[in-house]
Amino acid sequence: MSAPTLSLRVAIVGAGPAGIYAGNLLATAVKERGGALEIDLFESLPAPYGLIRYGVAPDHPRIKGIVNSLHEMLDAFPDTAEGEPAASRRTIRFIGNVEVGRDISLEELRERYHAVILATGAIRDAALDIPGVDLPGSYGAADFVAWFDGHPDVARTWPLEASSVAVIGNGNVALDVARVLAKHAVDLRSTEIPDNVLEGLESSAVTDVHVFGRRGPADIKFTPIELRELGEVNDVDIVLHDEDFDGVDPASATNNQLKVMLRTLNSWRDRPAGSASRRLHLHFWHAPVEITGDGRVEGIRFEKTRTDAEGRLVRTGEFRDYDVQAVYRAVGYYGTRVVDAPFDEARGVIPNDAGRVDAEPGLYATGWIKRGPVGLIGHTKSDALETITNLVADAEAGLLTAAKTDDDVLDVLDASGTAYTTWDGWLALDAHERHLGETHRHTRERVKVVPREEQVAVSRDGALVR
Repeated sequence: MSAPTLSLRVAIVGAGPAGIYAGNLLATAVKERGGALEIDLFESLPAPYGLIRYGVAPDHPRIKGIVNSLHEMLDAFPDTAEGEPAASRRTIRFIGNVEVGRDISLEELRERYHAVILATGAIRDAALDIPGVDLPGSYGAADFVAWFDGHPDVARTWPLEASSVAVIGNGNVALDVARVLAKHAVDLRSTEIPDNVLEGLESSAVTDVHVFGRRGPADIKFTPIELRELGEVNDVDIVLHDEDFDGVDPASATNNQLKVMLRTLNSWRDRPAGSASRRLHLHFWHAPVEITGDGRVEGIRFEKTRTDAEGRLVRTGEFRDYDVQAVYRAVGYYGTRVVDAPFDEARGVIPNDAGRVDAEPGLYATGWIKRGPVGLIGHTKSDALETITNLVADAEAGLLTAAKTDDDVLDVLDASGTAYTTWDGWLALDAHERHLGETHRHTRERVKVVPREEQVAVSRDGALVR
């Protein structure tokens, strides 16, 4: 006796890479089984792509190229023409500018779908528990990234009066923050950086950016491309300290990527002293102890570290002080919870077993909200595969509860007056931003629209706003 054909309605909360990968993998799995599938992909912002649009520095066109593959996934099926049967609907329907827990409840979703996948990611900064962390002039890297990427829910201005700045962290986000701070605004004019951000950076007083890591050069969490780009920034000297490299041998690196990066760092050490107008200092073996200042940031104190015979990081009792007027904390992200969904406050994730949310049949998680904010964007796809494999297995085993109602969720949103956006709306906004880029005084691929209300207006009217 053959297994029954799958027929599923699934909601995905979050239209970043995690949610889109999950939707595409689910659509492929159901299609291979000859089943029927409808996915509604909910996003709290008017536009899709999440981390790619609002978490990647604007001078990274290669990374932003991932948008092209995500676009192909969402654009794989035509919109339903009025009067066409439900069977001809697009498999994945984008519903933007809708926050689950505010515009519609998680329970309302679960009533209308066989399964709900939470892919809300992590957009808040992880805490750094040291004295002085709340002083004015101490900033979370996530907030700064959201500003320079034109996130609609952050302020349009950013204080850039500091001449000397500390960035705490040894990952790609720390490098993005440091590079944008050190880079001359004129070298960002060809990117999709918003005009208000460009104007802010043009007035920046920065001359020195210091990047601090707890461990040594052999433990950096950068990628070779990120590191190499740092050395190519115009009119910025890279400053390294020989004491940080004692005993560090590229030949003993644990992998080829690290070997390449250590060779890159060594090549910078061999450069003659430069005369650039700005400097980017890389410090290793520094554990932050205290941010100091009388009423605002005036300095930062570190304790030097080393590794013991067993490779454990230990503190040495030696302290170093640096005069800085701003501190950027790039020590990780913290998950974005969904109202009424289980949440592990300590870890910042939704508790789950391989994507199945604990004690919540029919509820799943994927991406950073599932496993924590670790790994590169590409790792999200394999992570989604695990979740989708288990969802499909549950469906085939008859473990998913049938939807309680066939009501279209758009009727609920219409009744509440929610100004949601659609895939066609995103195509209109995308065309509008590209049009602005073509006519801009600095020719660029696009000029990103920042205000939420303007994004929604263009998306819903489907016409260019001159």
